[in-house]
Amino acid sequence: MLDLTHSQKRYLKALAHHRKPIVILGDSGATPAILQEIAHALARHELIKVRVNAEDREARETRIAAICAATGAALVQKIGHVAILFRRNPEMPRIDLP
Repeated sequence: MLDLTHSQKRYLKALAHHRKPIVILGDSGATPAILQEIAHALARHELIKVRVNAEDREARETRIAAICAATGAALVQKIGHVAILFRRNPEMPRIDLP
């Protein structure tokens, strides 16, 4: 997993501000198909928003941690039900980090 500095997180938050969630997790959680879709979106965009619909905060945090662990993504920020994830694409980087 990638460790991001404070200035890199701030930069990525600004880039993600106007983006809409690409993947929405429902009650079934992070199924293999959902994890594959998130990994594909990260490879294509590098920076994505994921909406996690869970009833309580602990369940959301557990699901977000599981997604990050399974995909190798870094958690940039989480606000309510939305998490911003970043994973560098080594073959074709799209975002230049400061």
